[in-house]
Amino acid sequence: MVGGNRQQGEPGSSEQDLGEHRRGPFSGQRLSIPPTRLPGTPEPTRYRTTPRQPYAKSGRGLGTASVTLHVLERREAWSAPNLLCSGWEPGMGTAAIEIGDLVKCYGPVRAVDGITVRVAAGEIYALLGLNGAGKTTTIRVLLGMIAPTTGTVHLLGRPLRGADASIWAEVGFLVETPAAYPELTVVQNLRVAARLRHLPGHNHADEVIDRLGLAPYANRRARTLSLGNQQRLGLAKALIHRPRVLILDEPANGLDPAGVVEIRHLLQHLAAEGTTVLLSSHILAEVARLATRIGVIHQGRMITELATTELTTRIQQRLAVASRDLAGAAHALRVAGHHPIIDSDGAHLHVTDRRALEQPDQIATLLVHAGHPPTRLDIEQEDLEAYFLRLVHQQDPAQQEEIGR
Repeated sequence: MVGGNRQQGEPGSSEQDLGEHRRGPFSGQRLSIPPTRLPGTPEPTRYRTTPRQPYAKSGRGLGTASVTLHVLERREAWSAPNLLCSGWEPGMGTAAIEIGDLVKCYGPVRAVDGITVRVAAGEIYALLGLNGAGKTTTIRVLLGMIAPTTGTVHLLGRPLRGADASIWAEVGFLVETPAAYPELTVVQNLRVAARLRHLPGHNHADEVIDRLGLAPYANRRARTLSLGNQQRLGLAKALIHRPRVLILDEPANGLDPAGVVEIRHLLQHLAAEGTTVLLSSHILAEVARLATRIGVIHQGRMITELATTELTTRIQQRLAVASRDLAGAAHALRVAGHHPIIDSDGAHLHVTDRRALEQPDQIATLLVHAGHPPTRLDIEQEDLEAYFLRLVHQQDPAQQEEIGR
């Protein structure tokens, strides 16, 4: 990975050559071990490493790093991303994250189509959507990795257009696959991250290793880590400088159930301390336990936005009834003013009107008096996954019918 100032149209300046991750918040000097150079770039920052004592627990904490970085040469830092954004609309106020009417096109394809998001300080906001819905593209624009076609983007009340590099000192991020130097150990990777962010001392790496449960793997090379521990390392790098805003793309990816719970508690603790968290996911059940608000994206558009406390009122319920004479039971319910629907398998019928859901005992009494006593009477609740799929496919009757089965 190398750094340098690049002009539009220079050889090697395309996103294909650079990779979009090179345009983002780590826009200062780059570290390369061993140093390499792409066409059209100035000479990169050079470092050498000096081994120190092994990383081990000690009385003062998690010990010292097994590598010391010496800067041999430093080039001028990259400038901050220059997004093609206009100012935020008057009257919107200041929030930690503000995205207004965002559009991102790739040729004729609108990857993001008019998304507006506003996240307050200390809030956990989740972008929820299927793969390809536009979540990662939105995050990349927010981080300055790619420029929007149209729209506005603000972080911590500051427009990204013309912002200097200091804004990224307040932002931590993890986008898609966590990046690490494969031949360096966990602690070496974190000391490199701390050094790139100009953090003084060695305690930053020690603290985040302890917080993310990485102490047993501190001396392991990054390439030997499991997918879950690579994700932990990526999260540690995002948190090492104690950012005010944390932006995470699928943070639970690769984690085992215990790891998912740990990260959930960590993010909730950070939010309670005032950190703003924006994350993406395609798993509503996990998001519902973590986020305070959810924005559902489908085909680049925001189709609904709701507080997690509203989920219970949005989820559908139905009264499931079984009887030895299902047709007779359905007729008795229709006579009483209900609207039963018999399942395609003919084993149950369902009633969805509010009166039946609030007083299922009266349905039982009605069927007994009609001579068709129920053998099963149960209120079924739509699970979160079914609700999510119903939302994203609600305009496709064929898919909606399949989801309801």
